[in-house]
Amino acid sequence: MEDFSRKRKDFFSHIPEFWPDLYNEEYALYDVKEEKKETINEIRTATERIGHLFFKTVPLLQNLEDDVLLQLGFPASTLFFLKSSSPLNVPSVIARADLIVKEGKIKLLELNADTPTFIKETFFVNGKVCEHFGVQNPNEGCEGELKEAIEEAVSQSFRCLHKSGPPNIVFTSHEDDMEDFYTTKYLLDLSSLPAHYVSLQNLKIVIEDEEEIAKGIYDSFYQKIDVLYRQTYPLEHLILDKGDSNEAVGEALMRLVNENKLSIINPSAAFLLQSKAVQALIWGLHETNHSFFTKEEHTWISTYFLPTYLDSAPFREQEKAFVQKPAFGREGDTVEIYSEKGENKSQNPYHTYDEYLSVYQQYESLPVSNIQTIDGVKEARIMYGCFLVSGKASAIGIRAGGEITDNGAYFLPVAQNLTRGNV
Repeated sequence: MEDFSRKRKDFFSHIPEFWPDLYNEEYALYDVKEEKKETINEIRTATERIGHLFFKTVPLLQNLEDDVLLQLGFPASTLFFLKSSSPLNVPSVIARADLIVKEGKIKLLELNADTPTFIKETFFVNGKVCEHFGVQNPNEGCEGELKEAIEEAVSQSFRCLHKSGPPNIVFTSHEDDMEDFYTTKYLLDLSSLPAHYVSLQNLKIVIEDEEEIAKGIYDSFYQKIDVLYRQTYPLEHLILDKGDSNEAVGEALMRLVNENKLSIINPSAAFLLQSKAVQALIWGLHETNHSFFTKEEHTWISTYFLPTYLDSAPFREQEKAFVQKPAFGREGDTVEIYSEKGENKSQNPYHTYDEYLSVYQQYESLPVSNIQTIDGVKEARIMYGCFLVSGKASAIGIRAGGEITDNGAYFLPVAQNLTRGNV
């Protein structure tokens, strides 16, 4: 295995600004998984249909009463923001559907509509791995689509501000988080926009007009920002942040957007769709055969969605295994799996999102696959992620880990119609 580890290290060392290891552990696998072209196409078809269903619910959600939105787990401080209009043609520029693909069926676990990561891995690194092993990259051409989508979203976002002159476009993230930083920088470099990077901690918010400084958000040069691209920083985290004077930074930023003094990407509608409670709403409309969805759309829901509720009672009464997950949560944090008898059989050790509303989803096991690691061949459960770029299905990637896909899961590159060459 020493020779294998050396080959892996040498290969990934030639991919700039990437993180093949995370938390001092192996992350990117020096391996590829074969998928048939038909399966790749089915994953993309499913993802576009799922995206359509979620995107269709945006106007419905925006017209709900505040107390209903609160019941769906949205923080009270965001309600005014959730109902703001978007300058974009789609609710989300970059979203990712997490899927179970097995036995000819595809089921949705969740849609990450606001701040999905796993972008550079699938759009860029996957192609490098496929090229190295002499196999076909199923994501070929997806980078170009991503570039066009980012540029168009920024252009639309700036136009809605009705300002003249060149825009000040800023991409931001936590600079000390390697994955967030390099993901954001990848999107910035890919876009070819006249933009620059400013870390979150160096952004400055002016919450009231001052004598010489207008209300707004400013970069490290104290230039007012027009479009803020924050791919990796969740709004549910931002609203908890406090400024130097203990002001609510997140709420101030959302008010700037609401007052058309700032545009952010992804827009407010993406945050509206980020809550996993939206899946429960869609499933509830389906169970009652509601006319909001067409007959064809109801077929899509029954095909791709797992029963999802805001209460565990339906599963306990029917003695079915289920998963409890926070409406807002990431990387498997605060996720628990319950058996048919309602006993806790597995849980993530972290409980960061305990205070958020819980969503209950029918349990469906992830398929198992053998993966090649620096410690030898291991058995892992695999979860597929397929990106939606401006509503169109795009790059596909695989995370390989345990029953609960968490931040310790591997990135497993995927190939189409694999015929191994120089493995």
